[in-house]
Amino acid sequence: MARDPDVSELQKEYRLKRSVIAKRLKQFNKFDSLSEKGVFEELVFCLFTPGSKALNGDRAVKKLKKTKLLYEGTKEKIAKEIRGIVRFHNNKAGYLVEARNFFSKGARFCIKKNLIAKDALATREWLVSNIKGIGYKEAGHFMRNIGLGRDLVILDTHILKNLKRFNVIKDIPVSMGKNKYFHIEEGMRRFAKDIDIPLDALDLLFWSHQTGFIFK
Repeated sequence: MARDPDVSELQKEYRLKRSVIAKRLKQFNKFDSLSEKGVFEELVFCLFTPGSKALNGDRAVKKLKKTKLLYEGTKEKIAKEIRGIVRFHNNKAGYLVEARNFFSKGARFCIKKNLIAKDALATREWLVSNIKGIGYKEAGHFMRNIGLGRDLVILDTHILKNLKRFNVIKDIPVSMGKNKYFHIEEGMRRFAKDIDIPLDALDLLFWSHQTGFIFK
């Protein structure tokens, strides 16, 4: 196929960053070694990131761990602790407490078994249907971060801007329902295949192109 000059530059950027991206993706492949609480912490991170920088979501999780509020704090105490770090702190504190209660079985905390009984698409659907505050983007982000979502697309602002840049989409949608999300996701899959860059690597490449670094 004919190559747009921008696509050639993208492929060149990928070649330069390939080893760093591969190293980061390998670090995501950690589901078996993660504790139940480690998996939950990644879920909370993804609950915190909508409307906020990823670094701030990470900072908020670490602060709640340090203050021992992540697993014991009330909604009010959690909201107070993360205020000024992430946006919509009251709502997100509520989402955290609801998710924590959902995965608490008496004295036990159990989240991992709910994530491995289905394929990736079914697990994402289950998360969206059962965990308040989790949409398709957040569910895909969470699953990628724990090593279960390599073939899922995380359609955040950084990704959408780049998809528009490369004419995968015409415009960045103001809102995104399920059908629109799936349509754009499939478009990104085709684009990744056409330019011979793995889908999960393209996600991090786009993200680093917008932010200047590779995080999670």
